[in-house]
Amino acid sequence: MSCDLLPTESAGPHYQGDIRDVINDGWDMMIAHPPCTYLCVPGAHYLHKRPERWEQMKEARELFLMLLALPIPKIAIENPVPNRYSELPKYTQIVHPWQFGEEYEKRTCLWLKGLPNLIPTKIMDNHGERYMRKDGSSSNSKWYANSSAHERARTFKGIAEAMAEQWGAYG
Repeated sequence: MSCDLLPTESAGPHYQGDIRDVINDGWDMMIAHPPCTYLCVPGAHYLHKRPERWEQMKEARELFLMLLALPIPKIAIENPVPNRYSELPKYTQIVHPWQFGEEYEKRTCLWLKGLPNLIPTKIMDNHGERYMRKDGSSSNSKWYANSSAHERARTFKGIAEAMAEQWGAYG
């Protein structure tokens, strides 16, 4: 079952609402994608520009830690690299879409409990071009420049398929 505050974009059972409403329903596995806006490195510079973001980061951190501490036997939490202010625990693994058949770079952290590391399925030689931002800094790939925030929040299909194939069969 999927659970999100937003309506589902694909077929299958879906709960639209807060995960805390259904989290104690006897799950044996959870793959969570909590909101990263206030926890990730790219959002850190806004903390000093918008003071209200400190409280929003604290709330996002509490949700993240609550998910990680749940008494579910198999847990995977997927998020970008966290900023240092969020003080999240160290991730278990970093994967990139290019390790799973996509021609993009995007450091994707996985916090794993009761699950093995994800094994790359199709290494791509072309990892995508870096692009220069207006401020002169560079980013991981052009994918960032050519996508909306909603699109950037999606898990790449190759990574999602590897999770389903590798962890769905995991005992």
